[in-house]
Amino acid sequence: MLAFGGGPRIERARFEREVRALAARLPQAACAVNLCENRYRFLVALCAVALRGQANLLPSSRAPAVIDDVLVRYPDSYCIGDLPLDPTPPRYLRLADTLEQAEGEPLQVDAQALLAIGFTSGSTGQPKPNHKTWNAFRTSTAQNLAALQDLLRVGEITPLVATVPPQHMYGMEMSVLLPLLGPVAVHAHRPFFPGDVARALSDADTPPLLVTTPVHLRALVESGVELPALAGIVSATAPLPVELAQAAEARYRCEVREVFGSTETCVFARRRTALEEAWTPLPGVRVCPQPDGTAIHAPHLPEPVVLADLMEVEADGRFVLRGRSADLLEIAGKRASLGDLTRKLLAIDGVRDGVVFQLDAADHFGVRRIAALAVAPGLSEAQILHALRQSIDPVFLPRPLRCVSALPRNETGKLPRHALEAMLHSQE
Repeated sequence: MLAFGGGPRIERARFEREVRALAARLPQAACAVNLCENRYRFLVALCAVALRGQANLLPSSRAPAVIDDVLVRYPDSYCIGDLPLDPTPPRYLRLADTLEQAEGEPLQVDAQALLAIGFTSGSTGQPKPNHKTWNAFRTSTAQNLAALQDLLRVGEITPLVATVPPQHMYGMEMSVLLPLLGPVAVHAHRPFFPGDVARALSDADTPPLLVTTPVHLRALVESGVELPALAGIVSATAPLPVELAQAAEARYRCEVREVFGSTETCVFARRRTALEEAWTPLPGVRVCPQPDGTAIHAPHLPEPVVLADLMEVEADGRFVLRGRSADLLEIAGKRASLGDLTRKLLAIDGVRDGVVFQLDAADHFGVRRIAALAVAPGLSEAQILHALRQSIDPVFLPRPLRCVSALPRNETGKLPRHALEAMLHSQE
């Protein structure tokens, strides 16, 4: 079994027939923007595009402006999807409700073929393209399977339900490549609300693995919804608070495993956040701190990738995250980090969500101001600032600080920088 949910279980033989049939009707082009919402159909489109020698473009969202930007960067491209979109993207091929099937030779793709180009989320600026070959994905997936081995069923297929989109690199790794290359079957849909997640998990015949984010996991825990027995929970895309990991483990009686990665590197480390602070690198991974961040060496990377994350490596090779070089602030000879300032904002009683960030533009003194957005029903901006003064040096107090009904998080819970600044200015 390769996929389940929303209809009959889908075996690999049927999947291969549908890939062949779709590949035969794809237009000539260098790339295809894969916009499929249904995870199984995303898988079919991904492999059909690859079979034609084309690269899958994976935008950070399906917003029209984002799609248009990708098409401008890659003009010899078309869009492929499974839903009616408004507005309809240029050169849009929509999959039929029933996929055609075709017999033929075994599916083969060159090991060095460019399978996908993933784009960073834009949380730290303009989305950047990252090229991923079939061989690199095979190697990184073998590492991920090793990292999750004790959460998977021995000698059997483990069902998996994911709340993250397949276009995101974390979603691609955990909900597309694991079933494609490992003993995993994925739920075809992407549940969002807690009740939908519970129903999707109940579609599995055996305890499934839940692949999610801290935002979705918090919503599940706070909703009080009952979930069936789980093989485990995997979380990524944003730091997982220790208290949330512990609450989820206690409520759902399974391990919550956090994985560390990026679009540039894919997953390269893991930890059980409820019990440990340090991260364990995956097999073959080396983490090498340097002045501007940390160089990641891994078997699936053609060359080391330098991340802005600051890591402290312990004697046994594990590492502790100490922040990001881009988050470090120095004002009037004093130092702080945006991550620590955000944690202090979130620690205020009554603040449900929030973020502290530095504005791109400098004021007339040449200083880039610190700003904050907070979701805190019942609290005023003055009350929040008063609470912050108890734990933050006055030079780092966010000005402006605005109370909002919700932060502009994307599908994976991240906060694109342009969306933060737009929301801040809309409150002026």
